[in-house]
Amino acid sequence: MQAPALGQAFQMGTQPPVTTPQVVDYTSGAAASSAFNASTRFIRVHVDSICSYRVSTAGTAATTSYPRMAANQTEYFAVQPGDKINFITNT
Repeated sequence: MQAPALGQAFQMGTQPPVTTPQVVDYTSGAAASSAFNASTRFIRVHVDSICSYRVSTAGTAATTSYPRMAANQTEYFAVQPGDKINFITNT
């Protein structure tokens, strides 16, 4: 693999993170994270099981009609301060 050229942009998470990671337990039904703090612009999401997710300012619950993530999938999302991410088990 070739090293990135000087000035070339690429995606990566910063360390240390701006806040402590959250764990959202959605095994009993739809569940939401805490609101993202004023410094949060991107989140890394890793799920252990198949689920649907929804990011919203109001923390509106996810349903199985929202986008789906596979078990052991990791994604990065751009978010707004105050948003929450909501999950629900899916198949």
